[in-house]
Amino acid sequence: MQLIINGATHETDVDEDMPLLWLLRDELQMTGTKFGCGRGLCGACTIHLDGRPVRACLTPASAARGKAVTTIEGLSKNSDHPLQQAWIKHNVPQCGYCQSGQLMSAAALLQDNPNPTDSEIDRAMTGNLCRCGTYPRIKAAIKSAGQFVNAAGGNEDA
Repeated sequence: MQLIINGATHETDVDEDMPLLWLLRDELQMTGTKFGCGRGLCGACTIHLDGRPVRACLTPASAARGKAVTTIEGLSKNSDHPLQQAWIKHNVPQCGYCQSGQLMSAAALLQDNPNPTDSEIDRAMTGNLCRCGTYPRIKAAIKSAGQFVNAAGGNEDA
């Protein structure tokens, strides 16, 4: 099976029903996407499939065929994505385990809406759990990154 992940073509010989999470982590050694609950409830494994956030633990590898897959490793080359910079500015991570999923959900939101309201942020981030409770900082970082995207006139990666 041929897949395009973070802009690169990967040839894999895995069962098509294998969760995309395990293909990424075990087969391709892309360990930024985390395993959390395995049931799509926590959001730690969030990636983009054609720009839309999906839970990699529930998505079979075959669902990625012919689609663009973006993982946290592909969000930016040098951690310079506006969200990554805002995460640092607002001191978002504590344990950090949920952060790749949080960032990927937030990036999908800002791609569609660079100036989200509090309720739009809440809705987009529902299902991304943070056991450290940094939700206020996450929301502040999303708003901050949105302001940067607005000032820059848009950002394809946001």
